[in-house]
Amino acid sequence: MDIKIQPIHFKVTERLEEHINKKVSKLEKLNDQIISADVILKVVKPETSNNKNAEIKVRVPNAEFFAEKTADSFEEAVDTALMAIEKQITKSKEKSR
Repeated sequence: MDIKIQPIHFKVTERLEEHINKKVSKLEKLNDQIISADVILKVVKPETSNNKNAEIKVRVPNAEFFAEKTADSFEEAVDTALMAIEKQITKSKEKSR
């Protein structure tokens, strides 16, 4: 699986990058046909406490899953977005059975 992390107007720390790679890699347990995952991180204006936004797009053959979440930290936003994608993957698997 190809994981691309794209920060908008800031530099990603090594710790955050490791966190994202570790969490996104776990999606392969749900679906082993994942082609790529794009993670877009940005800080939402105005500067409030709940202003870290994560958009995640996961591509599999014949489908695409997307989730966007905003939270106090990028880690939290990524985690909640990945939970939403896990639900989408599980639902699509149930439909195809």
